[in-house]
Amino acid sequence: MSKFEATEHQHTRFNPLTGQWILVSPHRMKRPWSGQEEHPQQVELAEFDPKNPLCPGVIRANGVKNPAYTSTFVFTNDFPALLEDVPLPPKSDDPLFQTGGARGTCKVMCFHPKSNKTLPLMSPKEIRSVIDSWIKEYRELGVKYTWVQIFENKGASMGCSNPHPHCQIWACSFLPNEPRIKDDHLLRYYQTHGRALLDDYAKKELVKNERIVLDNPDWLVVVPFWASWPFETMIISRNGNRRISDLNQQQINNLAIVIKELTTKYDNLFKCSFPYSMGWHGAPTGDLATQPDGHWTLHATYYPPLLRSATVRKFMVGFELLCQAQRDLTAEQAADKLRHLCGKKHYSEHI
Repeated sequence: MSKFEATEHQHTRFNPLTGQWILVSPHRMKRPWSGQEEHPQQVELAEFDPKNPLCPGVIRANGVKNPAYTSTFVFTNDFPALLEDVPLPPKSDDPLFQTGGARGTCKVMCFHPKSNKTLPLMSPKEIRSVIDSWIKEYRELGVKYTWVQIFENKGASMGCSNPHPHCQIWACSFLPNEPRIKDDHLLRYYQTHGRALLDDYAKKELVKNERIVLDNPDWLVVVPFWASWPFETMIISRNGNRRISDLNQQQINNLAIVIKELTTKYDNLFKCSFPYSMGWHGAPTGDLATQPDGHWTLHATYYPPLLRSATVRKFMVGFELLCQAQRDLTAEQAADKLRHLCGKKHYSEHI
């Protein structure tokens, strides 16, 4: 039998944040593709569309007129998944039919007044304004709510229904599944080793230097060893920050640079407006903010669906839904591709 090669032979990898295993099948990259192909955006967006409800000065569906904003703009979602004032469901003694209360609020944050300005096309100064707005909303909502989820869905293939650059912020009275699972695994590691899991992980990745995409004194960007999506990345705080509200001005400035360079690399990979879902995870807030949080490290994760080109995406179906996540390209191969891409200049600037 031949010697094991990670880039040739299938194997599994463990995700210590969730307790789940990932199947890696790198030999599948050799197979021809005859499945569905995406249709990346070809038409250049206008700076302003009077029919787009996220543009400055436009009247939204509820009759409210947007201000003539010149930087970021935040408003309560007109069609929210969570409401603040709703009755609680009755309690049940039946273990098979349990319900719980769910109160909260959902906000939309426009990154920029121009519809054709995605994050990789914005300046670090403009991205700093986005981060400042994230922190402001996080602090205000975190006083009342247990969890504040900042997330961005970019591109139609990730369910984004409006091309104007924006993100969402959902605040809820409960601890959702993913952060609850992470909290449990992070705490177990901390109780066993006396150190934060992601702090240890970041230090070891810096030594190994196999999956690093970007780094500066405050932030490390890697394709996680356990990544499930083809070009998944994680931005990890290198300063022991637990929440996004902990960041100082230098850390905010360096984060803006990292976001600019990472999203530029994404776009440059397949010469398209690269789709993804991303979100921030940190220590819980609200009534859980007073509990020990030394096991947490602030981090953001990007989940991009594209696999081989701007038209070929990864689907999480079949085995992935019924058994466990599976990937073809190894984390090291993905990191190598992203690392060697230019993050300073967007491909569209060469035209």
